[in-house]
Amino acid sequence: MDTKLFGEELQKLGFTFFSGVPCSYLKNLINYAINETDYVAAANEGDAIAIASAAYIGGRKSVVLMQNSGLTNATSPLTSLVYPFRIPMLGFVSLRGEPGVPDEPQHELMGRITTQMLELMNVEWQYLSKDLEEAQKQLNQANEQIAQNRPFFFVVKKGTFDNEPLKKQQNAIHSNQIIRHAHKNNQMPGRYEALAAINSMKDKDTIQLATTGKTGRELYEIEDASNNLYMVGSMGCISSFGLGLALSQPAKNIIVIDGDGSLLMRMGSLATNGNYNPGNMIHILLDNNAHESTGGQSTVSHNVDFVSIAASCGYLNAIHVHNLEELKACLQAWKETKRLTFLYMKISKQSKEHLARPSIKPHEVKERLQRFIESDPVQIKEVDGS
Repeated sequence: MDTKLFGEELQKLGFTFFSGVPCSYLKNLINYAINETDYVAAANEGDAIAIASAAYIGGRKSVVLMQNSGLTNATSPLTSLVYPFRIPMLGFVSLRGEPGVPDEPQHELMGRITTQMLELMNVEWQYLSKDLEEAQKQLNQANEQIAQNRPFFFVVKKGTFDNEPLKKQQNAIHSNQIIRHAHKNNQMPGRYEALAAINSMKDKDTIQLATTGKTGRELYEIEDASNNLYMVGSMGCISSFGLGLALSQPAKNIIVIDGDGSLLMRMGSLATNGNYNPGNMIHILLDNNAHESTGGQSTVSHNVDFVSIAASCGYLNAIHVHNLEELKACLQAWKETKRLTFLYMKISKQSKEHLARPSIKPHEVKERLQRFIESDPVQIKEVDGS
C-alpha cells in the first residue's frame, strides 16, 4: 500500500512520536517516520519501548517499530513496564520467518512464535492488511484499544508497504565539553544519603525517575511525591525512559537515577541519549559495584570508566563527583546551564534496613505523574484513598 498515505492516517489519529530499530520489511514505514515525524532511533528494541512509553506519559501518542527478532529484546519492558504501568502504544513488528516464505535460518523459529509471544504478553494484535482502506479500519480499531490504556501491535508481512525514499539525514554531532575524572578521595555515602541529597535539590519543574530495585524503594521512603516514578522491572531501561520524557516534555527538568548493574545491562542507551542530547536531562549513576537488591553479587563496574564512556557518547558534561556537596552543586549547575549531563558517584553497599515497597500501584504512579505534567498535581491521599 501507499506508505505516505498510511503514514498520514497515523498522524491524523495523533501518532506523531516514533521510536524503533530498522527492519527490511518495515524500512519504508521507518523512512516515512524519519522524514515526517519525530523519530528516535533506539539502540535496541527494549529501549524503543521505554522511549515510547515515556513519550506517552509526556503527552505524545507513540509508535514502536521493530523486527520480530527484536520482540525478544522488548519482552522485559513489555511485561514489566508497559503491562504494570498500563501504558498504551501502537506497535509494528515484522514477520520475518513467516511459515512457507523462504527466509534466513535465524528467523525460522521466531516466525512461528511471533503472534504467540504477543498473546502471552497480553498484547492485542492483527495482521496488517496491504489494502489501504482496510488498513485504515484496522488503525481505528487499534486506536480504540489504545484509548483504553492497552498496547496494540500490527504484525507486518513482507511487501506490505510501497517505496518511501529516505530523505537525506543530517547527523547531529554533540561533543563533550566538560569531563572531570576522580581526583580526590570518594566520600562513599550510602545510596539513601545520595538520594536524599538529590531529592533536596528538586523544584516545581523537576521529575525524578528511579531505576528498579532498592533505588526506587529508598526514594519512595525519602519522599513519595507526584513528580517521582519508581521503575519496576525493565532493568536497564531508566535512561531511555528519561530520554523519551525529556524529548516530550522539554519544559520539565528530568533527573534519571541509575545503578551500575542497570546501566551495564543496556549501555547502548548512552549513545542514543548523547545523539538526541536533551539539555533538560541529567543522568546520575550511583555505583556500589553490586547487584544489591538480589543479594549483593558483584557487578563488573570496577573495570568500567563510565565518565569517559558517557563523554565519548556525546554527553556535554561527564563528571565524577566525590561527595554529596559536589553532587548538589552539579545538580544546581545543570539546572542553570541546561546541558545533557552525566554524573558518576561511587557509593557504599549500605542500604536502609527494613526497606518498604511502594504501596501505590505502578499505574497509579503513572497517572499521578501525568497529572503533575499537566500542572495539576494531586495529593497522594487522593490517589491511595488514605
